[in-house]
This record gives sequence, C-alpha cells and structure tokens, in this order.
Amino acid sequence: MALADARGLATSTTNAASLERYERSLALLHGYYGDPLSLIDEAIEEDPAFMLGHVLRAALVITAGDNSVEPLLRESVEKGEKLVGTATDRERRHLFAAQAWLQHDFDKSVRLYGDIAVDHPRDSLALQVAHIGDFLLGQSTLLRDRIARALPAWSKDDPEFGYLLGMYAFGLEETNLYEAAEEQGRRALALNRRDPWAVHAVAHVMEMQGRQSDGIDWLASRQNDWAPDNMFAIHNWWHLALFHLDQDSTGDVLRLYDEHIRASKSGMALDLIDASALLWRLHLRGVDSEHRWEELADAWEERKAHGYYAFNDVHALMAYLGAGRHTLGEELVEDLETAARGPGINAMMSRDVGLPMARGFTAFERGDYEEAVSQLQDLRLRAHRFGGSHAQRDIIDLTLMEAAFRGRFVNLVRALAAERLALKPKSHGNRYLYQRATAL
Repeated sequence: MALADARGLATSTTNAASLERYERSLALLHGYYGDPLSLIDEAIEEDPAFMLGHVLRAALVITAGDNSVEPLLRESVEKGEKLVGTATDRERRHLFAAQAWLQHDFDKSVRLYGDIAVDHPRDSLALQVAHIGDFLLGQSTLLRDRIARALPAWSKDDPEFGYLLGMYAFGLEETNLYEAAEEQGRRALALNRRDPWAVHAVAHVMEMQGRQSDGIDWLASRQNDWAPDNMFAIHNWWHLALFHLDQDSTGDVLRLYDEHIRASKSGMALDLIDASALLWRLHLRGVDSEHRWEELADAWEERKAHGYYAFNDVHALMAYLGAGRHTLGEELVEDLETAARGPGINAMMSRDVGLPMARGFTAFERGDYEEAVSQLQDLRLRAHRFGGSHAQRDIIDLTLMEAAFRGRFVNLVRALAAERLALKPKSHGNRYLYQRATAL
C-alpha cells in the first residue's frame, strides 16, 4: 500500500526508508543546511523507482539558478519520465514543472509549481521552488501572495510552518511592507531560530530602512544560527558586509569578503553574484580590491555559462571589467545580444535589462559617463524584470549616481541623492552622497 508523506499528501512509494530520507532531505532544503542531495541520492539508491526522490533532486538543482548543474537536472527528469505511469498526479506535475525548467521555459516551470501549490497548499516543496522561482523572475507580488494563499492550510504546530512564515516575510519586504515583514520574520524565528531565510528577510527590512547598526547587531547576534554548514550563509555574510559598507567601514567589508564570502572559492552562481556585487560597490567608491578581481574573474570564466540567465551574466561582467578583461566583457555582451533574440523569458530579461545594464556598466568603466547615464537612467523603472531583490538591484542606482558624479551631471546627481535620502534618511551612505551632491 502506497504511503503518505509527513504532510498527509499521497505518494506512489511503498518504501518507508526512502520516504524517511526524503523527509530529512526536504527539511535540509527548507533550511539550506547540510547536504540534501546526498540524502536524496541515498533514498533513490534504496528505491530507484522512488518518484518523489527524483522530483526533489530536480528541485534542488532548480533552486540553485545555476546552469552548471544542469546535467543533474537532466538526469533526474529522464529517470522520472520512466516512472510517469506509476506516479501520483501530484508527482507527475512536479516532473512536468522540472521538464519546463530543463527546457529553459522558466516562467512556465514556476507557474506549474505554483499551480501544484494551489491544489495542494501543504506541498512545501512546490511552495519553496515556486517562491525561489518568483525571486529569480522578479515576480515580487507572488513572492508574497503565493505563500499567503497557502498559509490557512497550515498550523503553527506543523514543523515547517516557520519556514513558510520566513518566505512570507521576504515577500512582504519585497513589496515594501516593512513592518509586517519584520513581524512575520521574527514570528518565524520564534518557531525556528535556525531559519536563515527568515533571518535574511529581517536583514532586508533593516537594509531598506537604513538601519545599519540594527542590521549588524541582528546578523552578528544570530551568527551561530545561520552561518555554520549553511548553503545560504554567504548571502547573509554579504548582507552584513553591506551594513558595514554603508558605515564606510571598508576594512570590515574586505575582511568579510576574504574570510567568508570568498573563503571557500565557491563556483556556484549565487555565491559569485554576491562577490561581484560587493567588489563592484567597493570599486564605485574607489577602493582597491587588488587580487580579488582576478580570482573572481577566473571563477566566472571557468563556468563559461553566459546566456542562461541575464542576472548572472551582468554579475560576471562586473568581474571581467574589474579585472580588466575587456575582451571577455565584449564576448559576454555579444552572448547577451544572442540571448535577447532567443525564445523564453530570459530573452526578455536580456533584452530589457541585461543588455542596457551591461552596456551602461561597460561605458562607466571606459569613462564614457554620458553613455552610462543614458543606459542606466530609465533602466531602474524595469530592472525588477530580471530578478533579484531591491537590495541587489540597487547596484544599478549606485552606478548611475557615480557616473553622474564623474560626468558632472549636477542637477541629476542632486535629484538622485535627494531621492535616496528621502527613502532612507537614516543611512550614513545616503547622507554622504547627499552632502557630496550638494557640494558640486
């Protein structure tokens, strides 16, 4: 007789040992801890016909947003396709969603995962994959509302309920509902203090409100909860570095970069993105990052993965520009141009955001500040279309401002500085930019 999972959802397996490993692997995925891939591989080895194992393995790859691990996704999808006849309807729908991602039809894939969550709101795997997909595609309102739809089906007594609240908190933050976001994030952590996504959601609130000292205290006081053995730790270290950067503590920023953000020399896209974004912010301030650009550019170049996801591409470009590898930068822009003419949502992201951003950053680096301003000024209005968070996309505004400073676009600089200060008057960095602008 087929078994139900821990949430009461029907499965096609009769193997209790594989299902138990699935549950442990899923718990690790929810918290980004340990090695969920090894656990689910053990479950599949125990029972090669374990359909839930194959779709969870596929989901692990999808949430990485990284085409360097696409062979793992293909393997999982192909093995799952052989089991369609014995799978439950829900399991088949997971497989179809993974198939769409493998075909680079990212928006269809996320929609299919979201549809599973509508019909099965207690399917925490579908909810998490859809949530990460909404983040990657810049679907901010769905980051919030997709989780809100499912919450009535859950109870505070469910072990995973805290993870849902953490996701909901991030969706609230990305739709500028900061007080509610912080409330839900703290509520999530009261249930499970080792939820790095909830810690991250509250850190985002503090970033957006310019509460740098609060942010430093928040992350430092909880470091033992979110940092050890966690796949998401580098991103939270990045947030801590941003708080220090706003206070102009560049020594602390470089220390965090060396000791945490690039200590492992990770080649995963999410980790490389954080490194590029931090070094570029230092670059805008005129801070010499010495050998760091070279190591980072080597890591991006080794991937040779341009044209898959525009958000990744522009962060690779930052590393190439920072390291002075202009030929590689030109090749990447050409890859973005090719991607912009292709099918799928990445064509739109490349065309509408990736290309003008790449051209603007390249113009900035060669000292053509008029062209940089031209490319970046209106881009801010649609930058959400290629994913990321408000905090991550702020790099566009910061580069635009520095180009306007250097090109002596005095009125524009003053307008942009006033705009930033009005949104985050507590920010030391914004006050400095405003003072610098009024001194022109």
